[in-house]
Amino acid sequence: MHRREITFSKNVFLPLTTVCFNRCSYCCFRTPAQDGCILPPGEVLRTLDSGARVGVTEALFTFGERPGRVPGFPGLLSALGYGDILDYCYDLCCAAIDRGLLPHTNAGILTYAELERLREVNASMGLMLETTAEVEAHAHSPGKDPAVRIEMMENAGKLRIPFTTGILIGIGETMDDREESLRVIRDLHRRYDHIQEVIVQNFCPKEGTAMEHAPVPGTDDLCRAISLAREILPPEVAVQIPPNLADAAYLIDCGVDDLGGISPLTIDYVNPEHPWPQIEQLQNLVGDAVLRERLCIYQRFIEKGWVSPTLEPLVRRLADRLHTAGGGDEA
Repeated sequence: MHRREITFSKNVFLPLTTVCFNRCSYCCFRTPAQDGCILPPGEVLRTLDSGARVGVTEALFTFGERPGRVPGFPGLLSALGYGDILDYCYDLCCAAIDRGLLPHTNAGILTYAELERLREVNASMGLMLETTAEVEAHAHSPGKDPAVRIEMMENAGKLRIPFTTGILIGIGETMDDREESLRVIRDLHRRYDHIQEVIVQNFCPKEGTAMEHAPVPGTDDLCRAISLAREILPPEVAVQIPPNLADAAYLIDCGVDDLGGISPLTIDYVNPEHPWPQIEQLQNLVGDAVLRERLCIYQRFIEKGWVSPTLEPLVRRLADRLHTAGGGDEA
């Protein structure tokens, strides 16, 4: 009898800045520009070196959306010798590659040209759709306009970028909204075949935010959303949950295929109050399923040749290493 497989990747989480032009009602990640908030290059390089020593394969670069539009931030960045956060990210992606880690960047809204440039040094990229609904939580967040996010996801497809997206549960959307969001993702994938995985993430209230007292989605509600995702999405698209935010042991049987990036070194800076499970704990979460480590680019995209020349030797080497170790990359 074939045993079900649940996958994950080993990463380091590198928030290059917490400055953000959006002002979402549920977010505690964003901080004012005057607080500094740029991860220094020395710290990034030390984290990459540490990750390489413990066998991490993914460098997850993330930062607030369009921080350069926030007064005070350009001066902070220029002190590091950069005029654009994307230039800083590009150079650090190169540093990750040099150390044997595959970059995956989630930078918020990017233009076609920006995506094309970062594709050279990223094995995969991502952007949460969150919801196609107009919700109050996004009233002061121009980058959360659903049409803008869908356009970027479409551009990623045109550029053949292996892509991660997802929906956020509990920010004012309805079940019909969730279904519509998932169908939009499905239809984009049918056109471009570029969606690797769809995260079904539950809203977690943060102290000091406008939604700190908002109701939290229950486990059953989350299970219904996961089941809906598995029903709507094509079978090759993985349904992912963050195991530090929800009862993964219960939710696995709702239709989960993947547990996302798990870091043995860095915290979840977006949800710092929720520590990652240790890698050795993951097998307990998945029960009788086979737990399998993967890369941040799924094997089918490697086979399709959706890898830049800059990354191809490293991708092949890491894929062979996982296969030899028995971790595979079969998602």
